Parts: sequence; C-alpha cells; structure tokens
Amino acid sequence: MNLPKIENEDLAGKRIFLRVDFNVPLENGTVTDTTRIEKTLPTIDLLVSKGARVIIGSHLGRPKGKVNPEFSMKPVFEKFKTMVEHSVVFSDTVVGSDAEKLSKNLKNGEILILENLRFHAEEEENEKKFVKALASLADVYVNDAFGAAHRAHASTEGIAHELPSFAGLLMRKEIETLGSLVSRPAKPFVAIIGGSKVSSKIKILKNLTDKVDHILIGGGMAYTFLKSRAIPIGNSLFEKDYEVQAYQLIDNAGIQGIDLQLPVDHVIADSFSDKAKSKSVDKMGILDGWMGMDIGSKTISNYEKVIKEAKTIFWNGPMGVFEMDKFANGTLQIAKAVAKSKAVTVVGGGDSIAAINKAKLADKITHISTGGGASLEFLEGKQLPGVKALLNGEK
Repeated sequence: MNLPKIENEDLAGKRIFLRVDFNVPLENGTVTDTTRIEKTLPTIDLLVSKGARVIIGSHLGRPKGKVNPEFSMKPVFEKFKTMVEHSVVFSDTVVGSDAEKLSKNLKNGEILILENLRFHAEEEENEKKFVKALASLADVYVNDAFGAAHRAHASTEGIAHELPSFAGLLMRKEIETLGSLVSRPAKPFVAIIGGSKVSSKIKILKNLTDKVDHILIGGGMAYTFLKSRAIPIGNSLFEKDYEVQAYQLIDNAGIQGIDLQLPVDHVIADSFSDKAKSKSVDKMGILDGWMGMDIGSKTISNYEKVIKEAKTIFWNGPMGVFEMDKFANGTLQIAKAVAKSKAVTVVGGGDSIAAINKAKLADKITHISTGGGASLEFLEGKQLPGVKALLNGEK
C-alpha cells in the first residue's frame, strides 16, 4: 500500500492538521495510560523539526455530539505538555473564529491542541460544512490516527479530500506491520484471540483461518465455543446467536489442519464480582450456578507450549475478566509468554495492551497496535475509510 509520505515535504511555516488518536483512559481527570500519545510523538517531532505549525485534533470517549466536561481534552493537553519540549497551547473550541485565530497565531514549531472533536455531532456525521471548517484551520492534512481509521468521520475521512493529505509515521507503521501479518507471516503463525464476545471476533477468526497455524481462544467468548460442542458452561457468558458459527469455525479449522484450542480448565466464580466465591476446576465443563472468569493452569500451560514455538504471534483480547485482579492471572501469564517468545509479536486491543503494560513488558513486544477495532477490521480484510481517503485524497 503506497501511502503518501510526509518526510520529503517542505512544511516550513505551514499549518498542519494532525489527526491523532488520543482517546486515552482517564481516572479522576488524570491520564492513566500514555501509550497512544507516545506512539504519535515521532510524527509530531518530525513536523516540528520541519518548522510546521501543528494543529492536533482527536476524539475522547463518546460525548454523543454534545459538550461534556467529562470528555474534555484538557487533561490530555496537560499530560501532553509534560511529554514534549515544544510550545503547546489549547483551544476551548474546535472550529470557529477563536480556533482559527489561534491556528493563525501559531509560530513555526508550535502546537495547538483542539477540544474534543466529538463535541460536534457533525464530526461523526462527516458533515460537509464541518469538514470545510476543519480544513480552514490548516494548509496540509496528516492522519496518524490508525485507531480511528475505520471510521468515516470528518477528521478521518472528509478532510482528506479538502487538503493535500499524508500518512503519519505511526499510520504507516501500523499498516505495514499488520499488512505483513496478512501477506507474509513467518510460520508457525499463532493467533491468540480473547475478549468477551464471539460476535466481535468471529469475522477476524474466519479471515485468519487460512493464514494461521494455531488459534488459541480465551475470554468470555470461549464459552460459546464450548457450548457449541455440548460442554456444560453453567452461567458463563453465552451468545446463542453465534453458537452455530462457533461450531462451524471449529469444524473448518479442523478441515484446514489448523490447531484450534479451547480452555480445558477454568477459574470460576458464583457471581460476576471481584468479591465472588471462586475456585479452580480441572475440567472443561462448568457446574450450574457458576461462571467461567479466567483460563486455568492447564490451559495456560497448553498455550505457553504453542507460543514458545511460534515465529509470528498476533494477540487481541484478554483471557479472562482481566479488570478484576483475582481473574487476571491467565491474561498476565499469556502476556509473559508472548513477551518471552522469539517470534514477531503484535498486540492489539486495550485490555491486551493493558496486560502488557501491567506486566511491564511493552519493550519486549515487536509492535503494540494502537488500533483495537481498526486493527481487527484491517485483518478482516476490510478497507479502512481513513486509509482509503489518504490514497484517494487531493495531493
């Protein structure tokens, strides 16, 4: 994919609308994970070094098109200021005369961070007037928000048709890395797929079945697969509408010679709570009144053996209810096994990244993808609107 590069452009004095994905977790008004900010810093540093005037736009959470202080970009701005040596200012508005004035008053090498793009319903609607208002803030558009590239919004798709448009360094790295997983992975290729629902992962599982050698399944989605094989799952999470597809996926994997593994033991609880009674069960089935909350020690051992022999690993989704410490062991053990592996390792999805960070193993991973939904849709074979717009936009 020949994405337009920014490296060789003369940007001195030009205003750059840089779309980033600073949709970071906040607790009590403080940023708790800076991964997505850190990943975009190389692009920001490059633009600043070229003497550009950088206008940063991002969404944060789901304010549903209304101004909501809970989703303000101000805490992100405050954190960002401590992470760079450049001059940074904040705009309380996204478009309009005040934002335009701030963008025009920027000096070369200075940065302006706009308020939450999604405070305007027109952002998600990709409304033409709003697109033109965003474009009026800048001379050039750079998209470094891979995590939002699967959305055809004003700042990810529409604006690319109004300005000379380029891919940021992170955007290109994401596309190149994920593209290599699809087109030329070193074998054995292991996909570790977890998370709560089969419905959100069935498409990627189907698309990966003709590319991988092993599929290791965990998380709440595992119980729909187990139920499809008439294995008792007690009160565990179950998506009846996807039971047939889960059954067929297991069959198809077997026909294609793919090693698809399901949990063979579990950590279970009598309710969905970190204060619930819990115990380990040394079998695939789960008793009525109990629910699966994490993979058990035998499953961890089985998965570790496969991971150890892998040459390429893609991991998306936790192995259990990772947000509760007593049910986080499976996810953390898989994180350690992936980090210890000599394979090319790609990790995507918020909980998987959180596990890697919690275990302080981020520097042992080949590539941490900032795109949860975007990386899944890319690997499903879908064309991402934000990427397509860069290829088709006016240059």
